[in-house]
Amino acid sequence: MKIAKPKLSFWQIFNMNVGFLGIQYSFGLQQTAVNPIFSFLGAEHDQLPLLNLAGPVTGLIIQPIIGAISDKTWSPRWGRRKPFFLIGALLGSLCLFAFPFSPALWFAVGLLWILDVGNNMAMEPYRAFVGDKLPNSQLSFGYQMQSLFVGAGIVLANASIFLFQDWFGGVEEVTESVTSIPKWLYYSFFIGAVLSISTILWSVLKTPEIPPTEEELEDIKKHNALSLSARIKAPILEILDAIKDMPKFMWKLSAVYLFQWYALFVYWQFIAPMFKESMGLNSSEALSQAAKMNTTYNISTIVFALALVPLALKYGGKKVYVLSLFLTGIAMLSIPYIQDPLLVVLPMVLFGIGWAAMMGIPYSMVSKIVPQERRGVYMGILNMMIVIPMGIQTLTFGPIVKHLLSNSAVNAILFGGVFFIIAGVLALRLKQPKSTDEDEDIVVSVGSGH
Repeated sequence: MKIAKPKLSFWQIFNMNVGFLGIQYSFGLQQTAVNPIFSFLGAEHDQLPLLNLAGPVTGLIIQPIIGAISDKTWSPRWGRRKPFFLIGALLGSLCLFAFPFSPALWFAVGLLWILDVGNNMAMEPYRAFVGDKLPNSQLSFGYQMQSLFVGAGIVLANASIFLFQDWFGGVEEVTESVTSIPKWLYYSFFIGAVLSISTILWSVLKTPEIPPTEEELEDIKKHNALSLSARIKAPILEILDAIKDMPKFMWKLSAVYLFQWYALFVYWQFIAPMFKESMGLNSSEALSQAAKMNTTYNISTIVFALALVPLALKYGGKKVYVLSLFLTGIAMLSIPYIQDPLLVVLPMVLFGIGWAAMMGIPYSMVSKIVPQERRGVYMGILNMMIVIPMGIQTLTFGPIVKHLLSNSAVNAILFGGVFFIIAGVLALRLKQPKSTDEDEDIVVSVGSGH
């Protein structure tokens, strides 16, 4: 017996995704502010990749395991996915509040590890949560709505950085003698701490989860009856088994993701240092300019996220996704050659279109081809395909930028642009997957009006 899934209204899908605003605000701070904070606390260029190892390692371990555990979880009061992203959001809030008080580099790096654990604990169940709730005909819309909130959260984070720097940045904080975290940057982290938990609570309170079928409940009861050691092993065995049965489409997507996410990590680490090199800006000015760039591309994401839905339906998700990768590559290849602080934001419109597609279309395509009862673990495996390239980047790019790219942030950004073009070429090999379920099999009336 299949789980009955109603078609939801615009506002039901909207409310379901509000929690992504807080998660992605936190992610926006990680993109733009964390590496400059490391630099403020004494980190060198070639150290930045390795200092970002927290993201890939925690993502690789936490997301698939939490996904597998949440697949085998059900509470009539708390649901299946909600307990995990509630705990993750609370952990993230505490870390964001503490981050600007970091007294030394080691302390900031440690907090980043804990913050990433919280964000990853929230992220994967949230992806599965949307897939659980929506019929196939609304999956594209649901995941593109997530892209909209991805953009909105990161826009708010980055806008807060350059606005607070403009409003509250003192003369002493725009000189090269800065060796501690500027006070104006504190406010961005405090806002993130509030948004992380409050937006998740909004979605939790507004969106009921669909109860498991009798067969799923029986499976969950059998799982809970296992010994503690067996239950600890079960998620790992489930992940290995799911990888063994993984659709060929996901294997091809992993090759695309290798170059795509390697390049994205390069961009986030080196965009601020690039402006010090290409425009001669000081540390605070370069951070502010990077925040403006990231704000621009995420505004573009908000504008184009839902507009991509009809395009994907008309031309196919693959074509839209391939085009998005090429556009992002063109954007990165052009940024270092534009000297005007205003004109340099124009390529970020292309980058934002690409980001909107990257954060929605692959999830929609994968969600349609994996079985409902294993959606959590497969969303976790999809995240493994993201964090493994990031892990490779953190371990390899320090020596690459130091010895092959003349320790140049400009060359690092150009390197990332080439990798995006390669990802686009590999994406041409993707074969549009067919859904495992048909929408006409889903017959149920709409329940809650949230």
